[in-house]
Amino acid sequence: MQFQRIYRLCTRSLAVAALPLLFAASPTLRAQDTHLVSPTQMQQQVQNATATRQQNIDTLNQFLATPTANKAMKDAKIDPAQVKNAIPTLSDAELANLSARASHAQSQFAAGGLTTLALALIILAVVLIILLAAYH
Repeated sequence: MQFQRIYRLCTRSLAVAALPLLFAASPTLRAQDTHLVSPTQMQQQVQNATATRQQNIDTLNQFLATPTANKAMKDAKIDPAQVKNAIPTLSDAELANLSARASHAQSQFAAGGLTTLALALIILAVVLIILLAAYH
């Protein structure tokens, strides 16, 4: 009877002592030391995204600051300041899309592929998209 009692006490003590060793040895229960993306990489991606966004905003602002754009907005009774304030509220995808279209239109106009009227219509379309996206 005494032997069984000592045996149970030893078994329980051994189980209690072995339990932390099992948890420490188990790779699925331990905290992972490696991450899928390091903090440095994540910070770099955020900086790249921010720089790209700012570049797209600058491209649109430059496109809409041209004399042709100012005349088109004035003729359409659109406040250029309202448009300029709406640009940063666009999503990254909207900014990238409109920036690419603005750059393409500018290069086509510079190469003689667009008339001033066609460029003014493109400018008004871009302005309309900006205002609709920003105030929708």
